[in-house]
Amino acid sequence: MDNNTVIGVDLGGSNAFVARVRGHEIEDTYLQDISARSTRETVMDELIYSIDQVMSADVKGLGIGVPGLVEHATGMVYDVVNIPSWKEVALKKLLEEKFKRPVFLNNDANCFAMGEYYFGQNQKYSDLVGLIIGTGLGAGIVLDGNIYNGANGGAGEFGMLPYLDHNYEYYASGQFFSHQYGRSGKDLFQKANAGDKEALHIFAEFGFHLGKAIMAIVYALDPEIIILGGSVSKAFPYFEEFMWKSFKEFEYQQALRNLQIKVMSNEYIPVLGAAALVATS
Repeated sequence: MDNNTVIGVDLGGSNAFVARVRGHEIEDTYLQDISARSTRETVMDELIYSIDQVMSADVKGLGIGVPGLVEHATGMVYDVVNIPSWKEVALKKLLEEKFKRPVFLNNDANCFAMGEYYFGQNQKYSDLVGLIIGTGLGAGIVLDGNIYNGANGGAGEFGMLPYLDHNYEYYASGQFFSHQYGRSGKDLFQKANAGDKEALHIFAEFGFHLGKAIMAIVYALDPEIIILGGSVSKAFPYFEEFMWKSFKEFEYQQALRNLQIKVMSNEYIPVLGAAALVATS
């Protein structure tokens, strides 16, 4: 990363977190609520407003992490998660016309992985996977120091792989708690913190399923490290043991001896990864 000033945006279904970044330091931030169920134009206006709050004359470019499919050649985004009106948006074109600066886009999971690679505790690794465990299950992939997007920008959707009677996302994301137990992960996390035996049992079961999802990732990519992010990763102490136990059936145990699995240590990693798009594109 150079010492230029850039803006990073982590766009979610409920808010946009924006940061002005110089080199490796965050200079200013702004959190904007997003009217996710509103029109495409309303959401765009809110995004532009949030960027305006940290804009400065020395900003060289903008990097945006989007929870949807990104077409890198055109700067189009498709099917943005939790924003129904954003089925097809020329985001790069619209923002470049507004701010008169280059704009770079990528999937939010890729930005998370890039943030860990450039800014995280795991900078010594050149092959890593950033696994976001929240409402869904998505992964960003860094291979030999470069983000792997896939031919159509859709690489890393391990949550969509079939598993049991549904897919990995159904059992290894926040959906598991609502689908299987009619509970929220947040509520169960609070109860687990208080030592509730049922909550601890549910997280143990979740850890087993997550371990199976990670096994699929390791079979496919054999990364040096997997970094967990997203809301559910905060409960790591309650499912870590059972996650590792589920690897007993893994065919290549030697690969597991070298595998590191850690939790994101810096809450700003996703927006820093978005900012890194400017310097690395």
